[in-house]
Amino acid sequence: MRDYDYQDDDSIKREKLKKWTALAVLLLLAVIVVGIRLTDITVKGSTRYSPEELEEIIFPDYMDKNTLYCLIKDRLRPHKEIPFIEDYDIQLTGPFSADLVIYEKSIIGYVRYMSSNMYFDKDGIVVENSNEMIEDVPEITGLRFGHIVLNKELPVSDSALFGEIMNITQQLDYYGIDATRIDFDSMRNVTVFVSGGNIEVKMGSSENIDSKISILNDMLPNLSGLSGTLHIENYSDDDDGGIYTFEKKKESPEESSEATENEAL
Repeated sequence: MRDYDYQDDDSIKREKLKKWTALAVLLLLAVIVVGIRLTDITVKGSTRYSPEELEEIIFPDYMDKNTLYCLIKDRLRPHKEIPFIEDYDIQLTGPFSADLVIYEKSIIGYVRYMSSNMYFDKDGIVVENSNEMIEDVPEITGLRFGHIVLNKELPVSDSALFGEIMNITQQLDYYGIDATRIDFDSMRNVTVFVSGGNIEVKMGSSENIDSKISILNDMLPNLSGLSGTLHIENYSDDDDGGIYTFEKKKESPEESSEATENEAL
C-alpha cells in the first residue's frame, strides 16, 4: 500500500492559491480600469459648438468616457465627422481628465446652391454643405458658377476672387464689423451689407479696400439706427481722401433721399 504524499497535496494547494490570487488581481484590475473615467474634460479651440454639445457628440455612450477605452478607441478608430470641424485630439492629462482640442474648418463665406448653404475656405474649397446659418460667416452673392461638389473648388471663372473675399472678410473681422452679405457685380465691384443688412456699403473695386473698411469702421457709430446706402467707391489714401455720401432709405414715397457728404459724417 502506497503512502499518501502530503508534499504533492501542498503543491496542489499552492497552485490553486496562485490561480485564485491571479484571478483576484485581474478582477481587481478590471474593476479599477472600468472605474477610471473621464470626469474633467476641457474643450479648446471651439467657437461653433459649446463644450456640452461636443461632449455629447464625441462621448455619447457610457464606455466612451472610460479612460482606457477612450485611449484605445482614439488611437485605433477613425474620428467622428462633425460639421464644420476638421479634426480633434483627445489629450489625456490624468486618469480622470483630458483636453479635447478642436480644429475647426477655415470658412470665409458661403453661397446658396440647391436650397443649401455651401461653405468654402480661403482657397475656394467647398468644405461643408448645410442648412445651418452661421452668424459670423457672410453670404457671397453675384458669383457665377456651375455644378458645386463638396471638397472641390467652387467653379468660378477667376480663382483670384477668393483672395479678395478672404482679404475683405479678414478686414471686417479685424474691426469687428458683422457683414451679413458681400456682393460682387459683373465688374467685380463690391457691396457689403452690415448692421443686420440695414446699411448697404458700396465700395467699388477692391482697390484700397483696407482703407475703405477702415473708414467704414469710423462711420458706423454715426449711422447707428439708420437704413440706407453708404457710398465710398471713390475713397482713397490720397490727402483729400475722396468724397463719400450716405443716402438714407426712404420711409415713404413722399420722402426724398437724404445725402450727406463726409464732412457731416
